[in-house]
Amino acid sequence: SSGINAEYGGPDGGISQMTLVGDVSKKTAVIVDDMADTCGTVLKASSLLRASGAASVEAFMTHGLLSGPAIDRINQDSSIDRFTVTDTVCQKQNIETCSKLHVVSVTELLASRISKLISFDR
Repeated sequence: SSGINAEYGGPDGGISQMTLVGDVSKKTAVIVDDMADTCGTVLKASSLLRASGAASVEAFMTHGLLSGPAIDRINQDSSIDRFTVTDTVCQKQNIETCSKLHVVSVTELLASRISKLISFDR
């Protein structure tokens, strides 16, 4: 088991330091987070994992805002192999320009839960 410790407090309010704990050499590393906006943090983590010997790196984000330079960064960054987000944010344009981007639908999950809430079947 491995993990990344990120310390915040950089000049722009972002990450000032990132440290890998554990061994990822020759393994598939998985990054999981709730949101990806410009992708600076996730790609920094991906680069650290690759530099530490990870065979591949895959990212899974619940909400892919993917604003500003995000898609260009993902496309140009060789450290990340696959970038998966849910469809809580429309990815129609992004999916056409980024072969690393994959979208998983949460429509049925949300519809089922809303239906149970409406019918008071908790």
